[in-house]
Amino acid sequence: MGLTGVLVSIDLARGSLDGWRGGFWAGLGALFLAVLMPQRVTAGDGWLATRGLLKERRVRTDLLTRVRRSDGITPRLVLRDVGGGRVELDPQVLIANPLLWHQLDEGARRARRSGLLREGAPVLAAVGDRVDGDGARELLESAGLE
Repeated sequence: MGLTGVLVSIDLARGSLDGWRGGFWAGLGALFLAVLMPQRVTAGDGWLATRGLLKERRVRTDLLTRVRRSDGITPRLVLRDVGGGRVELDPQVLIANPLLWHQLDEGARRARRSGLLREGAPVLAAVGDRVDGDGARELLESAGLE
């Protein structure tokens, strides 16, 4: 939104701001906001949710049926549950926040024990290894034992 303000201010200072140009700058600012706004990821006992600009998606972690990794420009984890819930998120979010990872891992373990989670255990194990490795590294660095 700051960029939109700067562009509108420049146009206003030049004396070339009119309704169409102001609308264009506002639309461009809204487009940047929609594209660049990060997802908000929350979790609780047995659930994980992502919230974007307009919509929240929720999945029951204790009822997961499939977890897969989608590789592209940015890798994504795709989680699906029994009820058709589907959540996509960046694995870096889980690596950066071990508490979110813990909630997902607890639910996935329950789903695995109940026989629901048949696809994706290696994907979750790889993320878990990254979370554990980064956490241990951070702990050692904070203790001065690099």
